[in-house]
Amino acid sequence: MQTKQLGNTGIEVSKICLGTMTWGCQNTESDAHEQLDYAIKEAGINFIDTAELYAVVPQKETQGLTEQYIGTWLAQNLRLREKLILASKMTGPGIEWIRG
Repeated sequence: MQTKQLGNTGIEVSKICLGTMTWGCQNTESDAHEQLDYAIKEAGINFIDTAELYAVVPQKETQGLTEQYIGTWLAQNLRLREKLILASKMTGPGIEWIRG
């Protein structure tokens, strides 16, 4: 997998980033774990995109599942954590069930 330096940080990220916005809505936890296994262990991706607003379409019942699935995968793959770059984002005001 080709990498590129992230700005002036000295951190190398894979040119392909694994997006996770459908996990918890369109994808199950098992699906997410399979995708993480493939992307990281087989394809060499080290860059994962997530956000507290995911899963998309935003719903109170699924909010946070994407990050939860990443967490359960990491708990089973602790030796890989230091090699990964997680890009996460916060949502702005207006969705009361996230932060009020």
